[in-house]
Order: sequence, then structure tokens, then C-alpha cells
Amino acid sequence: MKSYRKELFFQIPTRRAIINITQQVEACIKESGVKEGLCLVNPMHITASIFINDDESGLHADYERWLEKLAPEKPHSQYQHNETGEDNADAHLKRTIMGREAVMAITAGKLDFGTWERIHYAEFDGMRKKRVLVKIIGE
Repeated sequence: MKSYRKELFFQIPTRRAIINITQQVEACIKESGVKEGLCLVNPMHITASIFINDDESGLHADYERWLEKLAPEKPHSQYQHNETGEDNADAHLKRTIMGREAVMAITAGKLDFGTWERIHYAEFDGMRKKRVLVKIIGE
């Protein structure tokens, strides 16, 4: 069995953003040489998520509005976590809602995806360098 590990780095210039990272993950799969296996993609930060869905700007805007209703950023004083000097309690909650990681099947050297499925990195507390782990195992 082969094992492959790579870290992808992102520095989002805004507090929140959703970016399609499918091409970067596909490049990792090609580089790994794995034809049949699994690919884990995990943000190595507790205020970011990886999720799979359509890469459509309206849907991304809907996520932003929905998440802001569930865990509004402001007022910062509404969160006990922010009493530590942080201002990102909402980002931790948004990450919990959107999930930690995604695991995908690799078949014939490619992501085994439905028609519109794409891998997204969701940043909820940006403006600094962050990393995403890609771990691939298989044959």
C-alpha cells in the first residue's frame, strides 16, 4: 500500500471565504500515484472546514447568510470564548456546523465524484497563513 502526505497552504485576505481546492487535491492524487484508495483532506485549524458540494456562487452566498444567522460574528461580547481576548468564537461554531474534513474515494486514479461535487476550503477566521492536510492511501 502507498501512503502520501502533503500540506497545502492558504492565506485568505478576508475573514471568511469559500474556495474550490479540487484542482490542488487532484494534483496530489496524480503525484501520489495511487489508482485505488482514499483521500483525506483536513484543515489543520479549528476555525476552517473542508466540505464537498457544488461550486456555485449563489450557494456559497447562501452558506454565508445561513451560517451568520446560526453563529453571528458580532457582537463579539455574546460569546464567552471571546472573553479570552479572541474575537473568533463564531468561527469555531461555523467550523463545527460545516465539518472538519472530507474523505473521498479514488478510482482509476481520479476522484470518484458525482457530476457537480467539488472540494471546498471554508475559512471562517482568515487573514493569516493556514494549512490543509492531504493524506492519500491506496494502491
